Order: sequence, then C-alpha cells, then structure tokens
Amino acid sequence: MTRCVEAIMDGSATPAQIGAFLAALRTKGETSTEIAAAARVLRARASTIRPSFAVVDTCGTGGDGSFTFNISTTAAFVLAGGDVKVAKHGNRAVSSRSGSADVLEALGVKIDLPPPAVLVCIEEIGVGFLFAPVFHQAMKHAAGPRREIGFRSLFDLLGPLANPAGASRQVLGVHDRSITRTIASVLAELGSEEAMVVAGADGMDELSVCQETFVSHLKGGEVTDLVVTPEGAGLSRASAGELTGGDPAENARIVRAVLGGGDRGARFDAVLLNAAAGFVVSGRAATLTRGVALARE
Repeated sequence: MTRCVEAIMDGSATPAQIGAFLAALRTKGETSTEIAAAARVLRARASTIRPSFAVVDTCGTGGDGSFTFNISTTAAFVLAGGDVKVAKHGNRAVSSRSGSADVLEALGVKIDLPPPAVLVCIEEIGVGFLFAPVFHQAMKHAAGPRREIGFRSLFDLLGPLANPAGASRQVLGVHDRSITRTIASVLAELGSEEAMVVAGADGMDELSVCQETFVSHLKGGEVTDLVVTPEGAGLSRASAGELTGGDPAENARIVRAVLGGGDRGARFDAVLLNAAAGFVVSGRAATLTRGVALARE
C-alpha cells in the first residue's frame, strides 16, 4: 500500500494505473491498516504547521449528497469563540454546491494563505483555514483520475486523516455508518488523542438533528460505539429541508445569520450539536449536553 500511494503522490503512476488501483481497493474494501498507511504517505508529503498547543479539526469526507449548508465550518467559528484552537482543514466543493473553501471565500476569507500565515491566524484569533491544495500539493497527481472514475475512493477518506496542523482531536464526518469504527481505528493508529467519527442515519457526514447519528468515539486508545439523538442533547428534531443550503453566497448568508443571532431554528441547532462534539473532543465538555450549553454561550 505504501509504495502504491507513494507512486501516485510522486507522479510516477499513470492515470490508468491510479484508476485501476482505486477501483480494486473499492471492490475489495479498504482495511484500517491500508487507510492508515496511505494517510502516513500523505502526511509525509504535506506542507505542515506545528502549533505549540492542541488544535481541533471539524472536517468531513463530503460527498454525502445532502446539500446542507456548511455546518462543520460554522461550528469551527463557535469553537474558536469558546477558546478552542481550531485548524480547519478543507477544500472546494466536490459534489455539493459549496465546500468549506467556497463559503469561506464568500465570507471574505483569504483561503490560500501560506502555512506560516495560517499558524498566525490560529495563534491570534483561534481559527485558521488549511486549504488542501496549498498543503497537499502531491494530491494533484490523483485529481484527474478521481474525477473520471466517478465513485468514492480511498482518497475521499484521506483528507480528513491528514490535517497539516497535526490535529490530534477531531470531529470527523463520514457518509456511511458502516465505516465509522474503521476510521476511528485509523485515527487511533495514527496517534489521535480523542475523536468522534460520525455518520447520520440520514446520510449526513455530520451529527444530524434530523435523525440519530452513529458515532465511534476514540478516547484513551479505545473506540466506543454509540448512537446520538438530538433529543438526548437537549435539542429538537428537525426536517432535512430545514438545513438545506445553496451556493457559496447563500451559504455565507446563512452562516452570518446563525452566528449573528438572526437564525435560531434548525440550522442553529445543527451547529450547536456539531460544535458540542468539538467541545467534547477538546476536553472542554464531558458530554454533548454540556457542549451544547457551551456552544450557546
């Protein structure tokens, strides 16, 4: 696995070889050991920053097809406001209309800052955006084949596993409940301290306020599986339509409304729940209920 991914990252594998490799892996099913090996290669080739303090990442694999607004990106601002240092890793949209980079750009954020400037942002304001193409330039060799094969592959999992700031505490969303434990095991193998790998029963790669969420919680080297409901965290259940987003400009409007107090409905609750998970993995909250209370503040 290591040699294959190295060949892709180094540009020595042909597009046909890359496509065949990803298709074979998808058919077989990637193991946690294989995913961890691939993530190590990506980490080794990344441009990195090394904060002198612990940082949290809120990142998903994307491609869930739910067309919600940018929930985890909004939650990152809430965490930063709650004295949690956030290294938000992300990219432009793949299947949605607005990825984290797209909405941040619409909000006026300069998304392609060089690594030293991102570190200053995290140090001084509590949050910085690590734009994947800036930090993971070796991934460019896989970009074409990934687009052409037209299905989810190993590389859709790798981005959230290779935070360039070395985030050891994460809320990581995946589109498929069957892989939450696998990804949590990968994070354990890679040295993460605490993480929640989450998948909504409705297919969201976030903690859902519409249905229950399947969570694999890594803490102290052990993975515990649990089911989270919005009611269990003191929130109301919503309909999927209430979380629908739009293009980057529309999602930027939604983010401003949620953070500015103009929206206290289902979108607000979705951000509360996902920020709560960030407070838990950061160590600031012992439970999601307490995390929701912190997020409200």
